Amino acid sequence: MKEWITLSRHEMQRSTVLQRVADGALTLKAGAELMALGYRHAKRLWARFLQEGPQGLAHRRRGRRAANAYGPQIRQRVLALSQDRYDQFNDTHFVEMLRERENLRIGRETVRRWRRQEGIQAKRRRRPPLHRQRRPRRPVLGLLVQWDGSPHHWFGPNHPSCSLLHATDDATNTVLGMLFRPHEDAIGYLQLLDQILRHYGAPATIYQDRHSALYRNDTHWSHEEELAGVRFPTHVGRVLQELAIEAIPAFSAQAKGRIERQGGTFQDRLIAELALAGITDLETANSWLETTFRPRFNARFAKTPEQPGSAFRKIKAADCYRHVAFAYQASVANDNSVRLGGLIIDIPPGPHRRSFAHRKVLVRQHLDGAWTVWLEGACLAKHPATALREPWRTSKPRQTDDDPRARHVLQIYLSTTPAPPEGDFYAGQLRGHLDWA
Repeated sequence: MKEWITLSRHEMQRSTVLQRVADGALTLKAGAELMALGYRHAKRLWARFLQEGPQGLAHRRRGRRAANAYGPQIRQRVLALSQDRYDQFNDTHFVEMLRERENLRIGRETVRRWRRQEGIQAKRRRRPPLHRQRRPRRPVLGLLVQWDGSPHHWFGPNHPSCSLLHATDDATNTVLGMLFRPHEDAIGYLQLLDQILRHYGAPATIYQDRHSALYRNDTHWSHEEELAGVRFPTHVGRVLQELAIEAIPAFSAQAKGRIERQGGTFQDRLIAELALAGITDLETANSWLETTFRPRFNARFAKTPEQPGSAFRKIKAADCYRHVAFAYQASVANDNSVRLGGLIIDIPPGPHRRSFAHRKVLVRQHLDGAWTVWLEGACLAKHPATALREPWRTSKPRQTDDDPRARHVLQIYLSTTPAPPEGDFYAGQLRGHLDWA
């Protein structure tokens, strides 16, 4: 009966050298130099070769179980957890959960090998990346912030989809803020900006896509804009201007690849952790993101910046509340009230019973729903909170090209085009085009 002996490449090379020593073609000292071994170790191998033949060169522990190997009970427990509680987790994420929640410290490659042997495939197919030019990270914290919205079925296929809005620092990969919204909208981006301002301060630049809540994608110039010689921004754009934050639009998904890849990482990890925590509603999820997920994610993925220091500018809480809000310009009526659709805000008299009739004022709705009226930096009036509603757009019917009064663009922005930053730098003012019906 034939017996098969498995030798490694090094062991085969040693067998060839020792056979030449046995044939008298080499001395043992010369053979030791060819095998890159010491003479004493070469003598031990030579004795084993003479006694057992080439099979005597095989490693003595081959085929034996390692002393530090995991027992079958550990392997069965890990596979049971992988197919039950952590069935939505990828290999690396699963290993982290084993260490944090199950007190099992097992290497990733060991877990990956066990799962593949059991037929558990990788969660995502790893495709070779396409060649793109790398953009170096900013050297200092706060020089560049990227934010984006990621619509997905975050709470599982049996729940409606929603959007995760998140912002990350380019220099450190730190998640500065994140929250769930039913849709990607201006309210969500203002709430996300409020998180960044409260926790870190105002960054120098924000890199963003051309979502309609952030960027004017139309080519329309209203009459007021033509008189002013400038196109008015969106509500979020106006807030960024007031806070002296430069907004840079991206013209491709690849241009903001870091925030896009982070969104993919969230889809890989966050869905599994939400299911594990049993969270299925937005309010609970947003609180959990702030207290649990974001600190742990930053501890795992944040990087050290190239240079120390921070470019974030501190913002007072009162200034943050005042500026991060929806704003509309309106004219005060003869009865010293401001009307925005169905909303009426009464303005009390000024010093010496001064009237504000016919004055152009700035009306803000803050993130808590409350309203304030401002004139030249002074707050004239307040109004109780009403529900926050996403600004809307409307369009006028297209007129014939033969009509000399025809507007050159169909779409007209009303509340989506807010008042400009304070200063009243254009002649024709918007007069409260907001419908709350």
